[in-house]
Amino acid sequence: MVESAHAAAVIRAFVAPERQERLLGLIASDRGRDKLRRQLAHFAALDVRFAQRITATEQTPADILRLLRANGAPPTCVLLAEDRVLDGRELLLEDALRAVVGQGMGAFLSCVPGRLAYYEGENAGERYVLRRAG
Repeated sequence: MVESAHAAAVIRAFVAPERQERLLGLIASDRGRDKLRRQLAHFAALDVRFAQRITATEQTPADILRLLRANGAPPTCVLLAEDRVLDGRELLLEDALRAVVGQGMGAFLSCVPGRLAYYEGENAGERYVLRRAG
């Protein structure tokens, strides 16, 4: 699956319905994607029905990796990230978590498109496993 399809799947599955069309429009162009990337640090459009906040005792990259793997995460993920260097890349899940967790930036890690992802915001403790039943 190409990167843009991962980004679209994250938006369709884990963003509040009233914000989806706008964000899907943004990912259609480089300029729009840049605008979306700037919003990721303080992303206020998560669909809370599918977002499970990670407890304070499980917020290390290793703990989050364990949680995601327990929910069926494959070895790799695709990033939608505030950081231009990481955005759009497919990385080993473990490497992606080390690059994102605790770095003070917003990012989605798409593990299973439309089914399983991870979101981290800029603020401490703003970490979620995003999950939808298949």
